[in-house]
Amino acid sequence: MFKNIKSDLSSSLVVFLVAVPLCLGIALASGAPLFAGIISGIIGGIVVGAISGSSVGVSGPAAGLAVIVLAAIQDLETYPVFLAAVFLSGIIQIGLGVAKAGIIGYYFPSSVIKGMLSAIGIIIFLKQIPHAFGYDVDPEGDLEFIQQDGENTFSELFKMMDFISTGAVLIFFTSILILILWERPFMKKIKIFQVIQGPLVVVTIGIIINQLFIGSEFYLDSSHLVSLPIAGSASEFFGQFTLFDPTALVNKNVLLIAVTIAVVGSLETLLSVEATDKLDHQKRITPTNRELIAQGVGNSLSGIIGGLPVTQVIVRSSANIQSGAKTKLSAIIHGILLLISVILIPRILNMIPLSSLAAILILVGFKLAKPSIFKEMFRSGRSEFIPFMVTILGIIFTDLLIGIVLGLCVGIFQILYANSKKPYALTHIEENGSSKMYIELAENLTFLSKASMLETISHIPDDSKVLIDASRSYFIHPDIREIITDFKKNAEYRNIQLEVTGLDTTHKDPVEALKEIANKPQATMNDQHN
Repeated sequence: MFKNIKSDLSSSLVVFLVAVPLCLGIALASGAPLFAGIISGIIGGIVVGAISGSSVGVSGPAAGLAVIVLAAIQDLETYPVFLAAVFLSGIIQIGLGVAKAGIIGYYFPSSVIKGMLSAIGIIIFLKQIPHAFGYDVDPEGDLEFIQQDGENTFSELFKMMDFISTGAVLIFFTSILILILWERPFMKKIKIFQVIQGPLVVVTIGIIINQLFIGSEFYLDSSHLVSLPIAGSASEFFGQFTLFDPTALVNKNVLLIAVTIAVVGSLETLLSVEATDKLDHQKRITPTNRELIAQGVGNSLSGIIGGLPVTQVIVRSSANIQSGAKTKLSAIIHGILLLISVILIPRILNMIPLSSLAAILILVGFKLAKPSIFKEMFRSGRSEFIPFMVTILGIIFTDLLIGIVLGLCVGIFQILYANSKKPYALTHIEENGSSKMYIELAENLTFLSKASMLETISHIPDDSKVLIDASRSYFIHPDIREIITDFKKNAEYRNIQLEVTGLDTTHKDPVEALKEIANKPQATMNDQHN
């Protein structure tokens, strides 16, 4: 793990800079104490990072859970009672990992995962534009379409026009130019620029420019800067931790919320794991069951000491990958940096302009939703492009999980529709000088083939000769068998000479059909295929 410490250390600095405002923003959007976001960021980095099998994934407070957390805190009335739900959700996640529920993550189509990445990139881009222009009403980390300030993602862009800050705009454009310059090939050839990360330079210059603006109308006050809680002493620092209420563990409402957090958090983690593995340059595969256990341990600890629910998050993970991280040491160091910063340098961090961080996040968002990705998906055909676009639009106009479900439903519908269109092969053969319709049934016929079968049978002319061949079939659904049986009776009235072969040797139970396929000698199957 320490072989790549140079690249991991530099990338951890970038993730740390991105994580600070996101942790605070998500805590604010969740109606929780600001320090709760920092606690979950530290745990997500150090604890989850150490246990997880993900090489480049980064965990922390999740924007997708903010609405659930806000409602849960209000329903349970006190924050310590809510923390009991977070603790229990971690125990449930550990159980899911032990039960090997992580396999669910492998069943999401690639088109949906790519759509999720692009949608998050677009949302990051759109949500950061107001911060770039000095309109900081919506908290950092909010990915919801409907915002807490009553606006939505698009209306906010028009609302900000009345609140543009010249100082923020100057800092943003200076920052974005530095980041673009840092990406140029000639810059990467210079040794010093290989060590110093562009985002660190951007943040430093943003602080310097704003300090130069002191006394002028361009100066950005604390409402436009990072706002870490500051503890004046050790007792004040430890006083920011809130212990959970153990007596609430038997509360029925607490258990219900814990199950909700565990299920939604696990799904978001599995989706992020799948997406992160696709972004990983080395294409490593994360063990999903171990990831659920790691998140469960993190959530249990977070609940005990006052943090928010933790999941693996794609924004920090993608920033980590784009910054050149090689191992999970980057995630762990970013958690250590969070811990050190809130203890030693909160005042320095509180001088960072949000417009500087907006430049960093806008570049992250653009890389997630490059135009080349849309071209690639379009060339892949409708079966890939349609679920991809549905996922993007669903996530942008609703939220992450609803968008994923919509994309998944469209993808499944396309598969089912395609399967229903090819239940058999229909040809005409010549036999003894007369023509016969030859219908060769597919290996597996489900109830989805009913419409196609009925359509074909209803158009067979009277006085025809028909052969239905089921000798290649392993499974035929009872609904299809019923159609063939009814056709036998109908054929007598229409003077159709019907012959059915192989139907008695097929299975009505798909499990038995699969067993026969598995036990069938490979050579025989190859011969049949040939």
